[in-house]
Amino acid sequence: MFEMKRLLIFCFSVFFLLSLNAQHANFNSQRNWSLHKKELQIGIGATQFNGDLGGAEGIGRDYSLKDIDWPSTGVAFWLGYRQRFHPYFATTTSFCVFNLKGDDALSEEPSRNARNLHFRSLGLEVQQRLEFIFAANEKFGSTFNLPGQYSKKSRSQQYYVFGGLGLCYFNPKAQNAEGNWVALRNLRTENQDKPYSPLTFTIPMGIGFRMGISKMWRVGLELAYVKTFTDYMDDVSTNYADPSLLSSEGAYFSNPDSPYTIGDKRGDPNQKDAYYHMNVVFTRNITYKDYGRQRFKKDLKGIGKYKV
Repeated sequence: MFEMKRLLIFCFSVFFLLSLNAQHANFNSQRNWSLHKKELQIGIGATQFNGDLGGAEGIGRDYSLKDIDWPSTGVAFWLGYRQRFHPYFATTTSFCVFNLKGDDALSEEPSRNARNLHFRSLGLEVQQRLEFIFAANEKFGSTFNLPGQYSKKSRSQQYYVFGGLGLCYFNPKAQNAEGNWVALRNLRTENQDKPYSPLTFTIPMGIGFRMGISKMWRVGLELAYVKTFTDYMDDVSTNYADPSLLSSEGAYFSNPDSPYTIGDKRGDPNQKDAYYHMNVVFTRNITYKDYGRQRFKKDLKGIGKYKV
């Protein structure tokens, strides 16, 4: 946990120092931001589940980092379309495919380890988010171009925070004694009146950085926390149910071999599930073609004003 705190402090310190450098550059003094109004994005990264199952040595709470354990890291892939409509603001529509997992056997917290539950889930999420660009150097290329003179390169940096709204599909599964992965939702392992919904609204929030590697491409890093409105992403929420009220398969996955019994606490319904993303994002500019058309039309209008 101490090492995780140091890593986060280091990341935010790097973001802060780099953004100070960008602030000394020309943020809105240039019109270069308008050349990147439309962009396509592709990303790959890591995910971490923050819920009832698994975790480190301490029982984490909502918005807490105590549940992070590295062996349960998942993978994420996503595509996005970014529209910049103001020097300080942009919107991004994205689709993300990721996997989440948690395992009590990996936890050093005694009560969780004794519970001995586990899960994995495929996640599909669409997001609409708003970016606030708080520091940037919009120029890419040499600051001047004189023969025999050294020219410093500018890398078109952006530093931003974001928040938004999303919709996520999830489907928790667990492994039975034969090694097969079984979907848990319809088993109603806590004797729910009906299966919980496989959909939940989400609120993504985070911080990011991107840097130009050419006039058409940028690469960046994003750190995101995604809050959900369900406590069943891992199929664990309330108390242990009476196994006689469950199917044989439901009873097995409800309590495989723990010392807990009917009515004991199985999860915490007051703390909704969440997850983290850390993504490397590649961005492709698709504005130039439209920008060229606009300039051409503008030039034609200008020519039309003058008669020979």
